[in-house]
Amino acid sequence: MEIPTPVEVIQAAGGLVIRRQAGQLQIALVHRPVHQDWSYPKGKLEEGESYEEAAQREVREETGFECRLLRFIGHTEYIDRKGRPKVVAYWVMAAEGGSFVANEEVDELLWLDIPSAGQLLSYERDRGLLAVMAAGDQVEPLV
Repeated sequence: MEIPTPVEVIQAAGGLVIRRQAGQLQIALVHRPVHQDWSYPKGKLEEGESYEEAAQREVREETGFECRLLRFIGHTEYIDRKGRPKVVAYWVMAAEGGSFVANEEVDELLWLDIPSAGQLLSYERDRGLLAVMAAGDQVEPLV
C-alpha cells in the first residue's frame, strides 16, 4: 500500500497597491511574461517572514515602490500551474515613492483606474478582491 505524501501549501502575500494621481484613485497591476498574465504584485513567503513582511517585500521587488500597509483585504486560494495548492494573503497598500524598473519576473507595471484594472486582470479571483476594495467607503478614507 502506498501512503500519500502530504502536499505542502505554498504561502504567499501581495498587495493591491493604490495611489492618487490628479485626484483619481489608481491601482498597480503587474505583467508577468512567463505566465502572460496581469495581476497584483505577490510572491512566496521566505523562511521566518510574516505575511505582512512578505507583502511589503514582494511589492517593493516587483513594482519598485515602497508601500504602507493600510488594511488586510482578504486571501485567494488556488492550484498553481505545477498543481500545488497556494494561498495568497493581500493587503491594500499605499504607494509612498519609488519607480518601476522591469526585470525578468515583471516586465511591465500599469497604474489604472478601478474599472480599467478590473477589465485587464487575468483572474476572476483578483477581480473579486478589487470589488471588495472598491465597495462603499473601503478605499476613500485610506488614501
